[in-house]
Amino acid sequence: MTDAILGFLRANGEQLDVDIAQSLDIPIADLRDEVARLAALGDLICCRVTRYIDGRKIEGTSCRLSCDPPTPARGRKPGVKKADDSETTNY
Repeated sequence: MTDAILGFLRANGEQLDVDIAQSLDIPIADLRDEVARLAALGDLICCRVTRYIDGRKIEGTSCRLSCDPPTPARGRKPGVKKADDSETTNY
């Protein structure tokens, strides 16, 4: 079951525990036990989330691989300075 969970997250990225259980056809209680074990080992990063989809409140645990950081936000990052071209003079 561990390989199936890790393979699913590797292929699909961050997912809710309910979606993982439904896709892999695993009982949610068994999946939550296995996810807790994998999180304790450091293979997964999990957090409790609340999402509102079409006005419905959905609570669950969001899981992702620990080696798969989220993509950085686009645009300039704080603390990054542009090179100042005015100091160089060509004679």
